[in-house]
Amino acid sequence: MSLKIKLLYGILVLIALLLPFQDFIYLVFAMKVLCFALFACAFNLLLGFTGLLSFGHAAFFGTAAYITAYFCKEAGLSPELGVVLGVLGSGILGFLIGSLAIRRQGIYFAMVTLALSQMVYFLAVQLPFTGGEDGIQGVPRGMLFGLIDLKDDVSMYYFVLAIFLLGFALIVRTVHSPFGQVLKAIRENEPRAVSLGYDVDRFKLMSFVISAALSGLAGSMKSLVFQLATLTDVHWHMSGEVVLMTLLGGMGTILGPVVGAGIVVGLQNYLANIGSWSTIATGFIFVVCVLAFRRGVVGEITHFFKSKS
Repeated sequence: MSLKIKLLYGILVLIALLLPFQDFIYLVFAMKVLCFALFACAFNLLLGFTGLLSFGHAAFFGTAAYITAYFCKEAGLSPELGVVLGVLGSGILGFLIGSLAIRRQGIYFAMVTLALSQMVYFLAVQLPFTGGEDGIQGVPRGMLFGLIDLKDDVSMYYFVLAIFLLGFALIVRTVHSPFGQVLKAIRENEPRAVSLGYDVDRFKLMSFVISAALSGLAGSMKSLVFQLATLTDVHWHMSGEVVLMTLLGGMGTILGPVVGAGIVVGLQNYLANIGSWSTIATGFIFVVCVLAFRRGVVGEITHFFKSKS
């Protein structure tokens, strides 16, 4: 990693740390962006660096949200334990779905993940402890390690920021590790990776499980930030949103999904006052961005600087 990239990361982290000391951006909005940025980064690990398009990632995001919400509210567990259980649940579900999905490639892989995700959605509707259409509401944020009261938005923000930075650092380390190089080889030319002796299915499954677990981590944090888990978290529309965030920001780039999440969440937030027209406006902006920035926002910026060097 070059010095310029490290400096950029340092500046972004400094800005994030100072965010609670300003009055222009609501902390709850910032926390939502961080949650979905982690979700998009986790999805990008699978799509951008492994070449696997999943239409069912909402299953992992929502499953962890429900698990964390249930155990924090009904069992009275502390938030850190609720998050750990949510990540474990989404990781196990990722292993089960991934084991089936990696047997197919291309659009068939995407359809398998979508179908299995819809089964998870059906369970969320029918199971008694999920709350059905009402979801699980009034989830207590609790005391972090019995010391820090997360009812305070500032404390909650720094908790979410710490989790995001840990998840982001894990993704960066994974991408730049020998394991990550194998994933890129699979993305570029899977038959060649097989001919070199790599167990491609095992690497795909590992990437899928890591992506699912990190998606679950984002879902768990979201359920604590908004103190609820609903069917929206496991709906296929959520899977579509994370694809949108990744493509808009720049598939296969490190910071692209973060930027994409910020754009999508920002549009949803600031266009909400125009009602149902917000969906049309968001779609129009997405089409314009795809036509103007085919590599995504960050991808185009990176390409521009590389062409100038």
